[in-house]
Amino acid sequence: MPEFVTLDGRRLEYAVSGRPDGRPVVLHHGMPGSASGPKPRPAVLYRAGIRLICYSRPGYGGSTRDPGRSVADAAEDVRALADELGLDRFAVLGRSGGGPHALACAALLPDRVTRAAALVSFAPQGAIGLDWYRDMAASNQRAYAEASDRREGDLIEDRLRHRTDRMYHDPAFLLAELEPDMPGADRRVVADPGIKRQLLETYADAVRGGADGWIDDLTALSGDWGFAFGGIEVPVRLWHGAEDRFAPASHTRWLAEHISDATVEIEPGRAHFDALTVMLDLMWWAVDVEADAPELDAA
Repeated sequence: MPEFVTLDGRRLEYAVSGRPDGRPVVLHHGMPGSASGPKPRPAVLYRAGIRLICYSRPGYGGSTRDPGRSVADAAEDVRALADELGLDRFAVLGRSGGGPHALACAALLPDRVTRAAALVSFAPQGAIGLDWYRDMAASNQRAYAEASDRREGDLIEDRLRHRTDRMYHDPAFLLAELEPDMPGADRRVVADPGIKRQLLETYADAVRGGADGWIDDLTALSGDWGFAFGGIEVPVRLWHGAEDRFAPASHTRWLAEHISDATVEIEPGRAHFDALTVMLDLMWWAVDVEADAPELDAA
């Protein structure tokens, strides 16, 4: 996988697929994840006229850790990546834990980002008017509560390092761990052989260097994100499955109320992993093409 060195000396790995001269979209992966994460097949992207750029956030895959990073710090990494690839303007899309990072780019790179999409995204902890933990799976509640409590720092690190060690040797471990909290909609998506294969591959790739990326993601999402939603002036599209228990749909409703140019879709009968099945439709919207996207034959 290609990589480049940032101005502060870190390695940042990335992957490019789809049409070389297509409309660029920068994809922010889920948590844990990496540049190898689930995405439409290259041939599907090519037919859609999309050039998809994925990168591993610091600490994941082959990207160097950036201790203490905030959600906002993703904007400078994406700016550097776009400069490396010669991209002047581009859209951004983020799924799950990548959603806030895509929104950070929309807020902080107004001269570069054209549109932003966030699928099954979280809202900030402490958001006024949002019961942040309501309808969230107990396992996620515990992880975020520990990450936001400085006294629990060593505990959450120990737990994640233990989990990533198991995941590296058996990536199916994470899906098995999540399965009891999955609603039926999630179980149906994850049962698809192509989707399951991509999830297992990205889980193993994400933690091949250890737990640092996952630890830093949890810490960043549990702290001050470092940007204001009022600074987002580009069109934003928000999507969420109504049955989501990992990042409840109430988070997207809150985001929709605080982003001025946002359209929102909360889809009944869908859940967290359904974001993988609608990803291409949101990419199509992000590149502002008025046509029907090709059918996604594998997420």
